[in-house]
Amino acid sequence: MFEHRKADNWEDYFRELKDRPRKCVYFGRLNAYSIEVGDFVRRYYEEARRCGVIIEGRIPNPDENNLSYYEEIMGMGFAMTPGFFFDSLKKWLPRLSDRPRKDVAEAIYDALTSLKKAGKNENILKNAYIKFMCWLYYRFERVLSELGREKVPKILYEGEVSSYELYILSILSRCGSDVVLLQRNGDQAYLKLDPLSTISDNMAVSNGGPFPADFNIKKIQQEMKEASRAQRLYGPLPRIQNCTNAWIQGNNVLDDIRKPPADRGSDGNLFYNCFIRMNGVEDKLTYVSDLFRLYQELKQVGRNTVAVDAPIPIATTGEISQIQRKGPYKDREALLLDLKGNIRNTYGSELQRLMTKAFLDLMIEESEREGMNLNRLLNKGVGLLCWMNRYLPELFSKWEPPAISCFIHLGGCKKGSEAMFLRFLSRLPVDVITLTPNRNENCVLEDKWLFEKNYSDSLIVEKFPRETPDLRVGTSAYHAERELDTLLYQDSGMYRNQQFGKANALNLRTMYEEIAILWKEEVRFRPNFSTAGGVVNVPVICAKVCGVKDGDVDAYWNGIQDLMGEDVYLISRAPFIVPGSANPMKAIAPDFLKNGRLQRRKLREHRDYPFGYLREEIQEHILDKMELLLDQRLIKGTFENGTEFTVIATILNMEKELIRSLQKFDFTKKNPKLIYIIPGENVISLEDSILTAFLSLAGFDVVFYVPTGYQSVEKYFNRLLIEEHEIGEYMYDLNVPALKAGEPSKGKGIFGWLFGKK
Repeated sequence: MFEHRKADNWEDYFRELKDRPRKCVYFGRLNAYSIEVGDFVRRYYEEARRCGVIIEGRIPNPDENNLSYYEEIMGMGFAMTPGFFFDSLKKWLPRLSDRPRKDVAEAIYDALTSLKKAGKNENILKNAYIKFMCWLYYRFERVLSELGREKVPKILYEGEVSSYELYILSILSRCGSDVVLLQRNGDQAYLKLDPLSTISDNMAVSNGGPFPADFNIKKIQQEMKEASRAQRLYGPLPRIQNCTNAWIQGNNVLDDIRKPPADRGSDGNLFYNCFIRMNGVEDKLTYVSDLFRLYQELKQVGRNTVAVDAPIPIATTGEISQIQRKGPYKDREALLLDLKGNIRNTYGSELQRLMTKAFLDLMIEESEREGMNLNRLLNKGVGLLCWMNRYLPELFSKWEPPAISCFIHLGGCKKGSEAMFLRFLSRLPVDVITLTPNRNENCVLEDKWLFEKNYSDSLIVEKFPRETPDLRVGTSAYHAERELDTLLYQDSGMYRNQQFGKANALNLRTMYEEIAILWKEEVRFRPNFSTAGGVVNVPVICAKVCGVKDGDVDAYWNGIQDLMGEDVYLISRAPFIVPGSANPMKAIAPDFLKNGRLQRRKLREHRDYPFGYLREEIQEHILDKMELLLDQRLIKGTFENGTEFTVIATILNMEKELIRSLQKFDFTKKNPKLIYIIPGENVISLEDSILTAFLSLAGFDVVFYVPTGYQSVEKYFNRLLIEEHEIGEYMYDLNVPALKAGEPSKGKGIFGWLFGKK
């Protein structure tokens, strides 16, 4: 039989038989937890799973079927001799060879002798013998088949062992098996059975503590399953790992990026990169030129360098079509296995493994976010792969270790997809730096390895200075003026010309008499005006005035004349846009909608796009409100009978004077106006409804004058944006006089101010 020895260290449990002193075995107890204990148990579990037995809780007693089979094969004879046990084992376990059979027979004899000395009668000894035989057959035959081999079989027992269980474990230990008892509740129960620890040894744990509540064999089994799935998903893991930021000084991060990769560290199993966000600027005078010099120096020393401006352009249709995917997917693993096939071995196997691991790590992390589903995860993966295909060829052209490429991102991450791409790059041999010189801009990037360098000054830099024409630097006086702008125009109620590029229209509900008061005011003085996040909330008037106050026609026209000003567009006949009239945009309007979404890029790139000469902010403003008009379906028939194409064509074919009013519209000052007079029975056309609704959303004040009180305006609106005012008696067949901008009423009646002396 084998000698039981106390292990010098836990590594002894994993030595082969030939490497052990006197070919001994080990039987130990673990009563406390540490990280080292966790690692040992996981490793021992894996060995027992391959070559041994794992027991959770008590070993079940032989049931009725077990005992019936034993009696059928062996009968109920019993003799307290090693020879009887040897012969019985030969019949009961015929595959057991003679040497281990002899050891097991002697170990059973010794165990029963111990019980006999403890006062147990022959009937108890016989029952114990039958229990041992059934356990050997039903629970431990796998251990028996491995006894005596160089790879020592392992038994892992979790729980508080009973007296008979300790006997059978001792029998198997003496015959050539290692045993470990995982005692999560401590050693007290065991020591009642073996007070002097003669059967097993307490395995001392340095700085040990209580076992975590969730540490058990079931958890280890789950971890092993997940590890197996991960191995199948990831494939071979990379040999080298990232050492990110640990080597940098951090005082001047641009100098850290300049540091040659070979001088950053010497461990061949690591690559030394940095991942940095620089907020604000240290010196406004030199910031742009410092970036330009950094870019030039990196290029000159041969480091692959890419600089992009935020937001990173989204993937094109062509780029998306290059990503191979099969779908539909039954689970996350199937999706990721399919997508990772797009990471091809173009740059060498080690770099491909780094890319694969970084991609899968981030995708698994994304998959665990709240609200994530397979479709959204697929879209994120495809987008990430598209950016990889776009930028990695330049970053890793002719790459060889220990080279470190550089990716510079100006403007901060506006979306999670950008942040995910930068985090992906930071797991590769790439220095990643994102710059947010304007401290008013928000960056959503977060990462455990990200190093932040903060400066108090702020600077607006619209484009990274890659070439000399991009290099725009300011003088001290220029920057001083910008600082004065900030002091004067930030949260002060004062606004610089064209300070804001975005606006939302808020419809004001007013009394009729308030129209004339608010009409000539700058919008910043109107109720509910506000600015938030770079967007102006513009209170606008959208009203229908029915009837003539007191039946006084002269006063009626005088009141309208008083509203006529420089930025007032007057329509005095209905319909303004006659249905069926020529509109060159009708033929191309269907090209700009897909799946109910306005194709803004396609529209702006079209040769007949009519707004290309306007300020960039106004072009975006027009398209925003066109999209809003479509999305809210304010016009009847939108996305039902093709009215959506009429919406697009009508807005694209606006009068030049209206376009000019939008071009000069400063969202914090006076807004442009539209007065539409309908004196007869005509109804405004579908196109008129589209135009007036659009102008109201774009920030125009719009007032319809309908002296007849007829339903001349409402026909094509799904819901009315217009506040209606009843001011007097209805009057018919009125002739609209020649109202002129900038010419006040004279208080002498309509004919007086039309024909009187000036």
